[in-house]
Amino acid sequence: MKSLSASQLRIIDANLNRIGEGLRVLEEFARLSLNDAGLTGQLKNLRHEMVHIDSRLQQQLLLARDAAGDVGADLEASGQGKPQDFTGTITANARRVQESLRVMEELARESGPDLKTESYRKARFSLYTIEKALLAKMMRQDKLGRLTGLYVIIDTEFLKGRSLTDVASQAMRGGAKIIQLRDKEHGIREFLAAAGRLRELCTKHDVLFVVNDSLEAALAVDADGLHVGRDDLPVATARRLLPIDKILGASARTIDEARKAKSEGADYLGVGAMDATTTKAATEVVGPERIREIKREIDIPVVAIGGINESNLSNVMEAGADAAAVISAVMGAADVEKAARRLTEIIKGGSRE
Repeated sequence: MKSLSASQLRIIDANLNRIGEGLRVLEEFARLSLNDAGLTGQLKNLRHEMVHIDSRLQQQLLLARDAAGDVGADLEASGQGKPQDFTGTITANARRVQESLRVMEELARESGPDLKTESYRKARFSLYTIEKALLAKMMRQDKLGRLTGLYVIIDTEFLKGRSLTDVASQAMRGGAKIIQLRDKEHGIREFLAAAGRLRELCTKHDVLFVVNDSLEAALAVDADGLHVGRDDLPVATARRLLPIDKILGASARTIDEARKAKSEGADYLGVGAMDATTTKAATEVVGPERIREIKREIDIPVVAIGGINESNLSNVMEAGADAAAVISAVMGAADVEKAARRLTEIIKGGSRE
């Protein structure tokens, strides 16, 4: 190996430390936040590969190290040290690793065969891909964490001349945390236009927006997720075609259907009907007990749906539902905001008047 100066050794030492530390942070997100064995393995292997160096060089690095004399140790850039959410933390650590890999790539050009330029370049480009996947999966998990409370389905058939956005706005003011667009009466152009307006509104109010059935519309308007029924696009196909950061819901009446939906990539289950409903003909009622049965065996969120109103909502939530989806209980009310607020109060534990 070509003889390196003390300053070069210090640069190598500092950047190897940054690489190891940054990759470890990313690995912990993949392992402990996502429980993702694939990403965890990729990051762990990359970390071991990048920080493993010749023992003789390691001794030289330790001898050259001067942490106390590092003039940059206590310097902070503008904005550094401010609280970050998970996206900021992941991006910051991925960036510091990528920058350090670039430094190592340059130093390796003059250090001889013990430091291979190509290995650092390949690692840098690999990390670009891993960072994207890690961020997308964390964003998807964050959306799933928000899948609670009142889930209002805006069915265009129930608008009765009212404005789509007005009804949705009233539902949000009443406490709706998730809005789904269901449109079985219009063509794709009208569907896309309606989805675009709702997407914009939900983004403004920090409410999740889910499209029913239409993968095309969900992709076109960058919806937070897609919900598919038993007769819609197969769950496995939808999961393959949806971006990693999008949540996917699937309807299920039985434990077997729920188990299959999860195995094919569903992030949450729409379980029902809870009671007789006027929105779908010949709907099979499975009742709140089905939620208990599914929750005992399957560890993804459950959204109760079908015939939910003020009289049975408490029983539905007590059965373990993470959210309650309604159509007529809100859209059929003269005052949409008031109806949504009353349901929200019940979900939060309020008593019915």
